[in-house]
Amino acid sequence: MSSHTLTAVLFIAVVLVTVAITFWASRSNGGTTDYYAGGRSFTGFQNGMAVSGDYMSAASFLGISGLIALNGYDGFLYSIGFLVAWLVALLLVAELLRNSGRYTMADQLAFRMKQRPVRTAAATSTVVVSIFYLLAQMVGAGALVALLLDVQSESLKALTIAGVGVLMIFYVTVGGMKGTTWVQIVKAVLLMGGTVLITVLVLAKFHFNISDMLHTASTHTGKGEAFLQPGLKYGVSTTSKIDFLSLGLALVLGTAGLPHILIRFYTVPSAKAARKSVLWAIGLIGSFYLMTLVLGFGAAALLDTGADSKVAASGGNLASPLLAEEVGGGAGTNGGAILLALIAAVAFATILAVVAGLTLTSASSVAHDLYATVFKRGKATEKDEVRVAKIAAFVIGGVAIALAIPAQKLNIAFLVALAFAVAASANLPSLLYNLFWRRFNTRGATWAIYGGLVTCVVLVFFSPVVSGSETALVTSHDWHWFPLSNPGIISIPAGFLFGWLGTITSREPEAEDRYTELEVRAFTGAGAEGAVLH
Repeated sequence: MSSHTLTAVLFIAVVLVTVAITFWASRSNGGTTDYYAGGRSFTGFQNGMAVSGDYMSAASFLGISGLIALNGYDGFLYSIGFLVAWLVALLLVAELLRNSGRYTMADQLAFRMKQRPVRTAAATSTVVVSIFYLLAQMVGAGALVALLLDVQSESLKALTIAGVGVLMIFYVTVGGMKGTTWVQIVKAVLLMGGTVLITVLVLAKFHFNISDMLHTASTHTGKGEAFLQPGLKYGVSTTSKIDFLSLGLALVLGTAGLPHILIRFYTVPSAKAARKSVLWAIGLIGSFYLMTLVLGFGAAALLDTGADSKVAASGGNLASPLLAEEVGGGAGTNGGAILLALIAAVAFATILAVVAGLTLTSASSVAHDLYATVFKRGKATEKDEVRVAKIAAFVIGGVAIALAIPAQKLNIAFLVALAFAVAASANLPSLLYNLFWRRFNTRGATWAIYGGLVTCVVLVFFSPVVSGSETALVTSHDWHWFPLSNPGIISIPAGFLFGWLGTITSREPEAEDRYTELEVRAFTGAGAEGAVLH
């Protein structure tokens, strides 16, 4: 069996398994609680698996290992940022959000404020963050299929991206949260298993001597000790150092504002289970990110990562699959073909699971926050709400497909970092202010969300990411004036500043009056729907 045939068989097997899971889960979908929150029936361990499945995206598996292979130590800083961010989510957000919300991030914000403006702002932010994140997953899918089928045709890559979009729309419209959660659990098991296998095989090449692997990587890349020290990517100039600080802020603060992570806390029956799910997620994700160290430096030691290599041409996105082929016996061997196909199928499952979670989050926010509350003023039936969520999934999927096709040259870990920056700039300030500041009110919430969101998106649009660099989205024109690729160092403080400014320029006594009720509910779970008091 040729490697192309083997890969196709494994791809189809992964897709069929996930489709079967989706149909199985859809049988028990009833009202909105089932569709949005999986009936709040998942245990802490199951939800922890699903959270890690949602979080360990194509950016983690393909993007970070590629960045380490190309940039050494500076690439590993992404792993550190993604992992440390979970401490912020655990300590400040997970339990409190579970106790004080129902289905979406906006439920928590709107609890003590005017419903319509706050829900509109929160839904807008949710959709923007999700689309940035979706772009990364779609780009990863295109890169994978291009490698495995050895195609250079842009139209075929575009067709692949469209296919992934169709699949994710299917998962969301048929399976809802239950189907999506089980797909994520299966994907987490596959991803951890595949990563452990490749890590062991890479270390075996160096007789389980990590120092030997690092030395070989630094020598093989021709960059010497600089490859193992800070500064290769982010220490070249003052601007790049500030860019790194900006990146670090976005990564560490972004997780606690990511809508598709936040809604996972609503799928468990209690605050205790929410805490437990985050602890399980931290353990799984921490183990995984330690292994990306071996994948990245192993790729640098064993593969060609020069300017004309396949790894460099893909922005680093193909480092893990090509490494799997190499440790399996090399190109043209049965072992190499089997491992390449296996890892590619795992990566494909990763992409499918994450895009389903992202699309469900956006569709839920559009249906629950915009349609049911803003347009129908709370008078929509559960049946209508779920129907609108399914329609929204189609629209959001189409937008993501259209935007992903021109973004194929960008590293997917970098694209996800932009999503983190938007989440940290728009969502986190309003969530933290709402939980811990009695005076916070409707104007403060809307200003924080729109202020952080607009600042972040405008700075990205006028940055080297979109124009003015060789790897920009648009290479034929140059309109950039903002020097940093990561806007977080400006946009995150801007979100907090706008939230503070909006609050102090408005007086809304009812928001302050309801703060005590929100505080008791958030810290104890008393009165939260489906919550058990602990």
